[in-house]
Amino acid sequence: QVQLVESGGGLVQAGGCLRLSCVASGRTFSSYTMGWFRQAPGKEREFVGAIVWSAGNTYYADSVKGRFTISRDNDKNTVYLQMNSLKPEDTAVYYCAADRQGYPFSDYTRLRSYDYWGQGTQVTVSS
Repeated sequence: QVQLVESGGGLVQAGGCLRLSCVASGRTFSSYTMGWFRQAPGKEREFVGAIVWSAGNTYYADSVKGRFTISRDNDKNTVYLQMNSLKPEDTAVYYCAADRQGYPFSDYTRLRSYDYWGQGTQVTVSS
C-alpha cells in the first residue's frame, strides 16, 4: 500500500524559509513523477512543482520559480520542497502526490495525473 507522509509545515514570517518533506513508502518510486500541490482557503488545489524521480528533472509553477526547489533522496525515499523567500500568498496546505505513469506519459501539472496523495501539511506565512 502506497503511503505519502508530508511534514515540515509551520508558521514563518514573510521572507523566511521552510523545507517540506514527503516520505514515500509501499512501492518502488523510481519510475514515478512526484508532485507538490497546494490549496489555500477558498481556492482550488494548484500545481507547485514536480520531480521525475529517476532523472531528477524538476518543473515549477511560475509563481514559485526561483524561490522553491524540489529534490529527492533515493536512499530515504523522500522528496523535499525547499521554500525560500516565502510570501503571505504562499499560505496554504501543501500536498505531496505520486504519479505512477510518470513523465512524459502524463501531465505533471494536472491533479488527475496523480494516483496517490499525502494528507497535507499547513504552511502559514505572516506579513
